[in-house]
Amino acid sequence: MFIIYIFIFVLGTIIGSFLNVCIFRIPLEQSIAFPPSHCMNCGKRLKWYDMFPIISWIILKGKCRYCKSKISYRYPLVEFVTGIIFLAIYLKYGYTYETIKFCFFAALIIVIGLIDRDTTDVYNSTIITGIISFILLSILNFVLFKMKFINEFSILNYILGGIIGAGFILIIILLTRGMGFGDAEICLVCGLFLGIKNIIFMLFLSVVIGGVIGVALILLGKKKRKDYIPFGPFIAISSIFTILFGSGIVNWYIGKF
Repeated sequence: MFIIYIFIFVLGTIIGSFLNVCIFRIPLEQSIAFPPSHCMNCGKRLKWYDMFPIISWIILKGKCRYCKSKISYRYPLVEFVTGIIFLAIYLKYGYTYETIKFCFFAALIIVIGLIDRDTTDVYNSTIITGIISFILLSILNFVLFKMKFINEFSILNYILGGIIGAGFILIIILLTRGMGFGDAEICLVCGLFLGIKNIIFMLFLSVVIGGVIGVALILLGKKKRKDYIPFGPFIAISSIFTILFGSGIVNWYIGKF
């Protein structure tokens, strides 16, 4: 069993390495496949032994092997966090369809959240990827249901989740103009993957986290009241928390009544 845990974690770090490529290249409108990985400073193509997630960064002491330029600590951090998230999802859902779905969603929302943090923009390519993936995963869900590998197929729950997610943000935009339409697009994708109950919890949590951090940044003098603070990272954090703990919290709360 321990070997499986190691495998899932390592797989997550490998995916995290790919996510780093997506986070860097998508805002530049570059291909995420070509050219192969290379140093952003000297342009030297990286060897296979330079690209071991986390380990290569530690061995190279956070510097390019060839030009010695610094490599941001965020690269191994994204790899490590992705590995931990994948392992946590597996520990919660095991060998199920949900593990596949939520691992993919977690990877996507990490990319969206960090790109929004870096650029304050949400890119159509990420949203379209989310929608197409939802369609493909729904087809897989239907096939597994027909083959009796799963006991439930409720696509309407997730479509309504997407509508609720996007609709909630659109209402805020119309009433306050304090958010961007990109946030509505992100919540549309989140709702498609989370469903009705979980998207409601995620929206509540993201507003709370965003509010607390926003106030803290203002009090610390890092931001002014009129400064724009990207909401995507808060949605990403809340979505991952919801994947891991949302259902339990929501069911506990409903049980109180």
